[in-house]
Amino acid sequence: MLLIEMLKGIPCRLIRGDLNIEIAALTSDSRKARESALFVCIRGHETDGHSYIKDVCEKGAAAILIEDETLIPADVSDYPNVTIIQSDDTRYAFALLSATWFGHPAKKLKVIGITGTKGKTTSTYMIKSVLEGAGIKTGLIGTIETDFGDGSEPIEAKNTTPESYEIQETFAKMLEKGCTHVVMEVSSQGLKLHRTAGVPFEIGVFTNLGNDHIGPNEHDSFDEYKECKSRLFKQCKIGIGNANDEHFEDVFKNATCDVVSYKINAAGYNVHIALQDSEYNGTNITSYTATGLKLINGEGYLGVDFHVNELDLDVNLHMPGEFSVSNAVAAIAVCDTLGVEKDVIKKALENAFVKGRIERVNVSPDFVVLIDYAHNAMSLETLLLTLKEYKPKRIVTVFGCGGNRSKDRRYDMGEVSGRLSDFTVITSDNPRFEEPQDIINDIITGIKRTNGKYVTIPDRKEGIRYAIKTAIEGDVIVIAGKGHETYQEIRGVKHHMDDRELIRECTLTY
Repeated sequence: MLLIEMLKGIPCRLIRGDLNIEIAALTSDSRKARESALFVCIRGHETDGHSYIKDVCEKGAAAILIEDETLIPADVSDYPNVTIIQSDDTRYAFALLSATWFGHPAKKLKVIGITGTKGKTTSTYMIKSVLEGAGIKTGLIGTIETDFGDGSEPIEAKNTTPESYEIQETFAKMLEKGCTHVVMEVSSQGLKLHRTAGVPFEIGVFTNLGNDHIGPNEHDSFDEYKECKSRLFKQCKIGIGNANDEHFEDVFKNATCDVVSYKINAAGYNVHIALQDSEYNGTNITSYTATGLKLINGEGYLGVDFHVNELDLDVNLHMPGEFSVSNAVAAIAVCDTLGVEKDVIKKALENAFVKGRIERVNVSPDFVVLIDYAHNAMSLETLLLTLKEYKPKRIVTVFGCGGNRSKDRRYDMGEVSGRLSDFTVITSDNPRFEEPQDIINDIITGIKRTNGKYVTIPDRKEGIRYAIKTAIEGDVIVIAGKGHETYQEIRGVKHHMDDRELIRECTLTY
């Protein structure tokens, strides 16, 4: 591809060299640079692509896109044939370049993006289940995996929202495999770092917003976090949002898309946008409303039934709680908007399953064991409040916190578990480069703000064993924090560890 053609529509300027040259590869990874490549210098949290300019020149790169002209090394003059271009934002430019490089595959797909503090993963799997139930070949990109929709083995995810080049490459592969639709999680970091720039979303979904991801290498403030979430709704045709969330209006106030709302009319919920077919900032709003929620508590099983008024649709959901209903109604709004028949929606949601999201593990008919990814105070509080509504004998929560993350998260999760659990088993999660006991001590600081009973068992398997061995009839045991993950990260090394396997090893039946 000619460099001048690749740069069309991208704000940049030529510093030196020729734009009418052939480019044979595009990369921001110096290790992948090769002859005739265009190398894009991106500043990361740990490394700066400008530091590798000479390296990629030595490998035969044809062109380099930089952000800071002062970082060009003097000895680059030894490579006079290398074209150098400057852009004010190389991340944004790289995303647009990647879309062009792969032939703008997203334009040939209907891409559905889900953003929010929680609910993204569950909603994406629900939507995929419904679309596939309608015979629509659908790819998925998310926290757990990338699924190409063709029955092949999914690829384990590294980030909730991959880097822009990987996203466009994945879209191209999904298109080759016959996908017509893609559902993907869109993180605030992905939006902040322009990973989805150049993606024409058919539908964007906002699930909710909570005080998370604020801190070093994430977001400077809650307002910045919220603003990043809102960017999705300047990049899609239709925006679908949770009207029960207090930040609904802020997220959509500058939206350039048509807006659809969904909501639950149930005790404890405020409906911020409840008007059907009215106007919100000049944008037409349609509403989907869940009513008549009924909690189902069987032997070792928790679920919920509800009704969607606008579709006159009864749904039996094999997942517990009102937040599961909220995720399901988001999926219903998306799929109805895409024209899926309501009988197909109903059947697919009854069979929907998401690994590591309120995932029930069959241990005993006398008590319930759930695995959930809840790894922040907001998610844990929502989960535990939901489980309390089922009136279990006790809630026993097993969890730890990740190392090299905010201490406030540990204090807050400890406080939430101490306040809402009948008993807490504090254990290890991903200690990373911290000592597990130091993390546990921080959690204890939080739990001591309450009168909650607890025990500390640093070995996660032994913590799970203790919770199961001491369970009594009517208990709900929540093993939180890891969810779908199948590893424990210690000192930069990921060791295999799966909560499901630990449970099997701790019990005679599964």
